[in-house]
Amino acid sequence: MNLPSTSRRQARRDAMVLLYQHDLTGNPVAELYNNLETDEGRELDIFTREEVAGVLSRRDEIDGLIDESAKGWPAHRLAALERNIMRLAIFELRFRDDIPAEVSIDEAVELAKRFCSQEAGALVNGVLGNIAGEGGAEK
Repeated sequence: MNLPSTSRRQARRDAMVLLYQHDLTGNPVAELYNNLETDEGRELDIFTREEVAGVLSRRDEIDGLIDESAKGWPAHRLAALERNIMRLAIFELRFRDDIPAEVSIDEAVELAKRFCSQEAGALVNGVLGNIAGEGGAEK
């Protein structure tokens, strides 16, 4: 299937929504894709699907990185939306060498500020900055 191209910013927002919904409901990802496509009246971008699949396939490893980097805030204690914004950015930082670290961090901070709070943006920036300082993509 040849899916339409959306901006990467929109694709990340879609991935964040899907990961958040999956985290809260445990519903199958295919069902969540279908729901979002129906609600939005468009097919999801392939980048969105790659991001969601990548995060879910490495979620335990990504959460371990959050636990190590978010002093006093292990992944399970973070608000679900903040946790999934970080998961998405950490996946890009560690496992995608086609996205500059600055872009992943900036996009995550903007998502946190827009959908959470200014404080969440600062937390996301600090955690991702720590992780980015430890090395980039492992590919």
